[in-house]
Amino acid sequence: MTTHLALAFIVLLTLGGCATNPVTGKSELALVSRQSEIAIGTEQYLPAQQSQGGLYQVDAELTAYVQQVGDRLAAVSDTELPYEFVVLNNSTPNAWALPGGKIAINRGLLVTLDSEAELAAVLGHEIVHAAARHGAKSMERNILLQGVALVTAISTSDSEYSNYIMGAAMLGSQLISQRYGRQAELESDYYGMKYMARAGYDPAAAISLQEKFVELSKEHETSWISGLFASHPPSAQRVATNIESNRTIKSTQPKAWETGESRFFKKLAYLSSKSDAYAAYDQATTLASKKETTVALKRVDRAIALEPNEPRFYGLKADMQHSNKAYRGALKSYNSALSRDDNYYQYYLGRGLTHSKLGNGGKARADLERSNQLLPTSVATNELGTLSLQEGDRDSAKKYFAAVARGEGPLSESAADNYIRLDIADNPSNYIQAQPADRNGTLVATITNTTRIPIQSAVVQFTAVINGQWAEKNSYVGTVQANSRIGISSGWRFRSDDVVESVTARVISIQL
Repeated sequence: MTTHLALAFIVLLTLGGCATNPVTGKSELALVSRQSEIAIGTEQYLPAQQSQGGLYQVDAELTAYVQQVGDRLAAVSDTELPYEFVVLNNSTPNAWALPGGKIAINRGLLVTLDSEAELAAVLGHEIVHAAARHGAKSMERNILLQGVALVTAISTSDSEYSNYIMGAAMLGSQLISQRYGRQAELESDYYGMKYMARAGYDPAAAISLQEKFVELSKEHETSWISGLFASHPPSAQRVATNIESNRTIKSTQPKAWETGESRFFKKLAYLSSKSDAYAAYDQATTLASKKETTVALKRVDRAIALEPNEPRFYGLKADMQHSNKAYRGALKSYNSALSRDDNYYQYYLGRGLTHSKLGNGGKARADLERSNQLLPTSVATNELGTLSLQEGDRDSAKKYFAAVARGEGPLSESAADNYIRLDIADNPSNYIQAQPADRNGTLVATITNTTRIPIQSAVVQFTAVINGQWAEKNSYVGTVQANSRIGISSGWRFRSDDVVESVTARVISIQL
């Protein structure tokens, strides 16, 4: 957790108290201050974007358009926040909001909408999640229940590097993937429709949007279930409630409601024209996950032919080439991806791993460090540990492996073993315990290997004060298997009238 975020959590309990929710007008407990919400959202926005595919940059005008629609709604919301709206390069239909008004919508959701008013319904809904403090309330519940802000490992959607996010960035992943409660969803629907009406959009678009989602939920499409429906479950109740809300709103605000269909389709024209390219890319992604690489490469080459400006296509091709150990080809493809988008962690991560395979240690380190700046992952950190070890920098290697070992991802156990292999030479007694005992007048010790790593030999140092004289002796022990124990004798035998005090036994060196 970064210093800024850690300090924010430290002051939560001291700044908290009762406050009026700016959207609902209700009095409620507020452990997370508005200032802290904004700081958390700002800090988590970049890593959250990175973990969900990065920015969609092929059509910059589309993002500008989404920002304009978002700004129009934010201007009539009940809370002044530093709102931002981005389009993510992700085929999964989804949208999310971080505390403080940082909002994103995936291109996979954009292409399912039918009007600007439906886009406004999505963005208005997310604005309310931020303005009504739904994400902050989730953090507050965890603070009350556990005394800390809950941080758990979350998969990086649409990436082969799933379950590898590290550090403070895990909080953003948790916040954007949390499942909102029924009350929060109904609240966001209702006030989002009010914001739509204030901005001049037809609030009935929220009805058609929910009706569409309910129908799609019946089809059990994986992309929807793993995307929007995971955090924003649709229901017939929400449709019925939106119908009533639409009737109420229009009865008090009669006007010529705007849907903006023609403007929306004009702005979506370029992305829509590339639907075959993204379909081929999605097919290639699925095939690659099933290890059907030959067919997957053909599909991704088809995607590139249809849309040569899309960096994700080159990135996927590079990942497959790397998996096939075609490292030279992978390097070329990663370079093609980065020439089109030099601000996405996965391209740097993949290229760094490829440089490492090719023996280009310096270039590998630069890419892996840049990858971690954009999104800290255990994959990059673990490889940096390996590179440091190859360079003879044991201290740096230990720091990298220790950081990975503290996580919960698939690399944590192997990183812990790598750390122990380095640290055990410096601190053998931390891992190989020696318990002295008197056995029929002979000083012995039980040696316990607490690690998953077998040791080949060890030196055990016995010390004691015998009849007022300090004594010290080293004994050697052979193989001690992982998580096992053996006995060893010091060779000292004591007479019945000997006075033996201050007996110790400790491992002073080991050989793996």
